[in-house]
Amino acid sequence: MSETSQLPVVGKDYWRSAGYQLLERNGGGKLAVTADFLRAYFTRPEVHPVDESCANERALFDKLMADPFCKVGEQDIVAIADEDARDNYRIVLRFRDHLAAHESLEAAYLALFGGGNAPALPPVFIDQMVHAILCNVLRKARDPMRLRAAELFFREQNVSLDDNRVMLADEEIVEMYAKTGGMGGLGQLLVESNTARQVTLDVIDDENSDIYWDRSDRFDTVIDFRFTQPALDAFARVMESWVEHMLGIESRIQPMQSIKDERWSWHIGLDVEASRILNALYNGDDLGSADIEQIIGLFRMDIRDRKAVRENMRGKPVYLGLAMTRGGRLRMKPQNLLVNLPLVSLT
Repeated sequence: MSETSQLPVVGKDYWRSAGYQLLERNGGGKLAVTADFLRAYFTRPEVHPVDESCANERALFDKLMADPFCKVGEQDIVAIADEDARDNYRIVLRFRDHLAAHESLEAAYLALFGGGNAPALPPVFIDQMVHAILCNVLRKARDPMRLRAAELFFREQNVSLDDNRVMLADEEIVEMYAKTGGMGGLGQLLVESNTARQVTLDVIDDENSDIYWDRSDRFDTVIDFRFTQPALDAFARVMESWVEHMLGIESRIQPMQSIKDERWSWHIGLDVEASRILNALYNGDDLGSADIEQIIGLFRMDIRDRKAVRENMRGKPVYLGLAMTRGGRLRMKPQNLLVNLPLVSLT
């Protein structure tokens, strides 16, 4: 195993929920999976024994807590009495084995999208990998706007187009406030009795962005994603850092309002809807105004390392798109930015 070091606290403290403090950075600057990081998964409610857990389940839990990398056979799983517990252990152990098979969390993430025998993992586990990796990517960040923009990589957003603005709020938080008014069980009672007070989430900008530091793990701030707004530029900077950290490739990414390029040669949709819309535009297919209005972000990416790019794409831009669904949801797929670039094959 390559040399590792404990992670220092750099700049402000944020995103404690990512588990970054439980990992170590190896000699290459990537995140090495530790026993403590895995223990955090074994203590999740889906896996941690409860009062009704059988002796075999408790024994397996104790074994894994003592040595999270220990060998676990199928006989250990089938010995558990509860069927749901058996399924949960299979999932978390599949995740553990995938992480243990790679030298870093970053390598394990890339392997999920490289074809071959990548295991099927719950989306929440993949989002948590991205969350932790971004802690590494942005470990020296001083700009809270950049961190808030980075939330798009691992948390679904609710998009509102009120007052000619493009407001992004965390979908889970919006749903929670809609159900409870942001006041827990009491809020739910008030909502049900139609007496809940209206709760407004804070929109962060350059003047008040410092409020993010104390609330980073609450995911309860809103950003304006309009063209020329700071959040859009911050998101472009995060994409640059993500590509450089994961692939070692420098690029320059700039927001744009439209694609006007007769030599348009390559594009990447950063989500399912953007892929559909950009493909249609590239092919000259007819699109309705509703489709075009789904696009909330367009970007031009110029890869600075010409040798890393396919010969027929050298000197040409890659266009990136981000789009909401018809229902106003945004679910970014950060892997698209890594696996769909026009790069020279390394094989």
